[in-house]
Amino acid sequence: MAHRKTLRRMWTVTTAIVAAGVVTPAASGTTASPCAPDGTYGPPLPSQSVTAQLIRGGFNFLEGPTWDQRTGTLLLSNMQNPTGPQGVQPSAILRYTPPAGFETFIADSGSNGLAITADGTRVLAATHDNRTVSSYSLADRSRTTVAANHLGHAFNSPNDLTTGRDGTTYFSDPNYQRGNRADEQGGRTSVFRVRDGVVGLVDDTLPQPNGVVLSPDGKTLYVGATGADAIVKYTVFPDGSTGNRTTFANMRTPDGATIDCAGNVYWASFDEGLVHVFSPSGVQLGTISAGRNTTNAAFGGPDGRTLYLTSGVSGAFGLYQVRLNVPGNPY
Repeated sequence: MAHRKTLRRMWTVTTAIVAAGVVTPAASGTTASPCAPDGTYGPPLPSQSVTAQLIRGGFNFLEGPTWDQRTGTLLLSNMQNPTGPQGVQPSAILRYTPPAGFETFIADSGSNGLAITADGTRVLAATHDNRTVSSYSLADRSRTTVAANHLGHAFNSPNDLTTGRDGTTYFSDPNYQRGNRADEQGGRTSVFRVRDGVVGLVDDTLPQPNGVVLSPDGKTLYVGATGADAIVKYTVFPDGSTGNRTTFANMRTPDGATIDCAGNVYWASFDEGLVHVFSPSGVQLGTISAGRNTTNAAFGGPDGRTLYLTSGVSGAFGLYQVRLNVPGNPY
């Protein structure tokens, strides 16, 4: 079974006017946040149990949705079954333009989790094809390497990532897509950070870390440990380093995640086919249903209030959507 994971993604918080739910774009070359300046929001869900609607099915295995605010499109990874002697899963980045449809944006991307950079010009990708974190230009689709290894040892199979305003990127490294390639991490599955090309260890004691997401203020990092049925959180310091790990919540098979402007956390349960919604204090607020084997979620749409979900069974995955009350935190 291959678990994965997402979200994450950051729009630059720039000068913008937010009034009556309408966002006015900021200066040219930047994107504006849908979060209200006063940060006052009501309940995020219209009811305690919400059902998402299918947009389109028939995909093999979807992961890593992230909203590109500049173009008003959703990027996501479509992973195929393992091939070749190394058992690596081919993957492509798809682009969904509501309501027109889908196209292949980057073929052979080798990607899982995705995240738009703060300046809106590139998409970061947890790339299991060469066991790195990569960056793709949204203009010409050229690829560069962001994180190649840690202390000279290849990662297992980078899975999901999130990036902060300062450019620090945090990513999980379980072994789900390592295939038959050699284990260079000594049996450990870890969370890393990369900043200015330097890779540092966050935690190498989590069993199969998966989804990763930052709080709106960037001071808390959340990580889902699929192998422990738990979500943990870390304090994030000004230099991007982390500490003070505590358990945030317990749930079955946490996969990908996202967060809204109020700091409510949305975490996909792979086994349950649900997204569990938690308040910033860890109180469960409700669930969103989306078929089976839900892998990830991301906010998007013109006002940031559409939640997109990837869910299904291998060979028959779909992209779902649901309208919610609180816009998503910029990614």
